[in-house]
Amino acid sequence: MNLDQQTLTIRLSTMKDAQALMDIDALVWTERTAPEPMRWTSREAFLRHSPPASQLVAEADGIVCGYVGFRDPTGLPAHSHVCEINIAVHPAHQRKGIGTRLIGAAKAWAAGQGKRKLRLRVLSTNPGAVRFYLKCGFVEEGRLVREYRIGGRETDEIWMAYFLDG
Repeated sequence: MNLDQQTLTIRLSTMKDAQALMDIDALVWTERTAPEPMRWTSREAFLRHSPPASQLVAEADGIVCGYVGFRDPTGLPAHSHVCEINIAVHPAHQRKGIGTRLIGAAKAWAAGQGKRKLRLRVLSTNPGAVRFYLKCGFVEEGRLVREYRIGGRETDEIWMAYFLDG
């Protein structure tokens, strides 16, 4: 089913979203997409890391199917114009335009918060994600070469950015 056949709502996360978001993390953040798989030890641990309103949630016909999380990278006033993001879409809902809509919503949200730059990190072992971010207007800012050893393979961490002021 594509977006033309379903209703997609993007909204700030709430406490009731915790389990669905934890389930998405368990499916999406694997050795191919993260330095180590994401496994939350409890709902409380998840909520400490991702409190309500720290993510934009995509809900298709009432089902949470993805999110984009955002945070201040350092907490320093000199860094307050930058927002670090991470995005995950449930595998059953990928390739339907939801990720693109989430990135668009994140850009609008960040601009409304006075942010001037979005940044993210992606592993070189995830070329589909790199292509997706490039399609969304992100540029590669840098690369930490052979930053991780995952599954016996040395992997680069790519830093990407989108400048909200053009």
